[in-house]
Amino acid sequence: MSQQILIQLEIPSDLVRFRLPEGVEQRLQYLLDRQDQGEKLTPAERMEAEGLVNLSELLSLLRLRAERAARES
Repeated sequence: MSQQILIQLEIPSDLVRFRLPEGVEQRLQYLLDRQDQGEKLTPAERMEAEGLVNLSELLSLLRLRAERAARES
C-alpha cells in the first residue's frame, strides 16, 4: 500500500541559478569521461560519480520547478 504526501516548499527566486559549482561539475565530467573511454572507475569513484549525478539531477529538477512556478505566478 502506498501513500501520497504533499509537501509545500517556499522556493527562493534565485533557485533557477542553482547549479553544481564549477569545480564539482569538472570533477563529475572527468569521471564520466574516463568511464566513457572504457576506464574502470574505482568503487569510491563510481559512488562519487553516482552521487554527483543524483545531485545534478535534483538541482535540475528544482530549477525546472522554480521556473514553472515563476511562470504560473
